[in-house]
Amino acid sequence: MSLQWTAVATFLYAEVFAVLVLCVPFISAPRWQKIFRSRLVQLVVTYGNTFFVVLIVILVLLLLDAVREIQKYDDVTEKVNLQNNPGAVEHFHMKLFRAQRNLYLAGFSLLLLVRRLVTLISQQASLLASNAAFRKQAEGASDAAKRYMEDNDQLKQVGCRSG
Repeated sequence: MSLQWTAVATFLYAEVFAVLVLCVPFISAPRWQKIFRSRLVQLVVTYGNTFFVVLIVILVLLLLDAVREIQKYDDVTEKVNLQNNPGAVEHFHMKLFRAQRNLYLAGFSLLLLVRRLVTLISQQASLLASNAAFRKQAEGASDAAKRYMEDNDQLKQVGCRSG
């Protein structure tokens, strides 16, 4: 495997590992949000956006190169008469297999971009926090309403005694 496809495969494996780590059930969404809001991660995000766009462009170019390679080796056996050299047919099939492998590597690397998963985990943590805040607010309002009703009942009792 050439250096560029080794780099793409490594990136794909790193993405799969990151997705698995982000999906670990015993790390809660609020904890992930604290991690995502740390200074180090914010620094990486500010400089990482440019890197992310460059990476997308490189992966798209590699994907297009893999498609071109597949088209090049796809119908070689029909175009060229290779009956006298069976090793050449196997060689072309090997090249076609490598081109298809490269297509899958580039395609899955583009598909698995972790950025969306991180965004969804952050949104979930925000929703959980606002849900807890709304619950506390509703409980406070309910307690206040109970107190007002008790006070109202006491005032009615005092008003009935005096009148």
